[in-house]
Amino acid sequence: MSVADTQQHTARGVLFTFVAFVIWGLFPLYWKPLHHIPALQILCHRVVWSALFVAIVLTVRQHWAWLGDAMRQPRQLAVFALSSVMLSFNWLIYIWAVNAGHVVEASLGYFINPLFNVLLGRLFLAEKLSAVQRTAVALAGAGVAWITWTSGAIPLIALSLAATFGLYGLLRKKAPLASLEGLALETFLMAPLALAALLWFDWQGQGAFLHEAIGSDILLVGAGVVTAVPLLLFAAGARRLKLATVGLIQYIGPTIQLALGVLLFGEAFDNGKLLGFCLIWLALLLYSAGGLWQMRQQQRAAI
Repeated sequence: MSVADTQQHTARGVLFTFVAFVIWGLFPLYWKPLHHIPALQILCHRVVWSALFVAIVLTVRQHWAWLGDAMRQPRQLAVFALSSVMLSFNWLIYIWAVNAGHVVEASLGYFINPLFNVLLGRLFLAEKLSAVQRTAVALAGAGVAWITWTSGAIPLIALSLAATFGLYGLLRKKAPLASLEGLALETFLMAPLALAALLWFDWQGQGAFLHEAIGSDILLVGAGVVTAVPLLLFAAGARRLKLATVGLIQYIGPTIQLALGVLLFGEAFDNGKLLGFCLIWLALLLYSAGGLWQMRQQQRAAI
């Protein structure tokens, strides 16, 4: 591959990854108009329509052969069943948080998620922490502790989002599948329960679909598309980029969410929260700088 081709390859990777995180950052704008619908119902629709959308994509691409192999591996199915539970909880908490007016705290969860992943790697994968990583985790912990102290309440939403998404990533490492196939298997496993729940809600007279304004129905159906598209963009972008580059771009999502929470939705962001966030941002800066330094050291060693 020529230098020009390599640059174009990288540029496309940056574009795809950037767009994916921008979409994720704008998610509050998608869920807010559905605030009158219970979060559990929105989750069920998201699962069902996501499963349908990825099934259509797999059919168009004629890419179903992998599913038979996956279904013949009980251990892998069990791990994906657990990962689908973690993903469902993460989606449910996030949707509820946005529609209950906690966008700022939800953004905090995704800011601390990379550092939470470092801790999970140490606890479950016996990964060693560098001095920079230990300092970053300590700073992030201090930031969370400060927010807890000044607000008088533990940021449970943020910690729950970081924990569920971190555990989800840990489980996916145990049973790796490509992005599209992984999302397909997870949604296929969740879809029967989600569909049964939607039918029960409707039977009880509590169902929102086809009983609300047409705009709400469109948003519920579109939840499958807005779930799958950024994931596919991310997968296409990440294949073209170094992990350290992806690690820097990922902060675009929670930054947009934070800005929406404060500037558009008018959520509180006092000096106590600001100092706590600053400690966490400093931790992320150290973490990212450490990752870039390590990558350069590896490049020099390879020369």
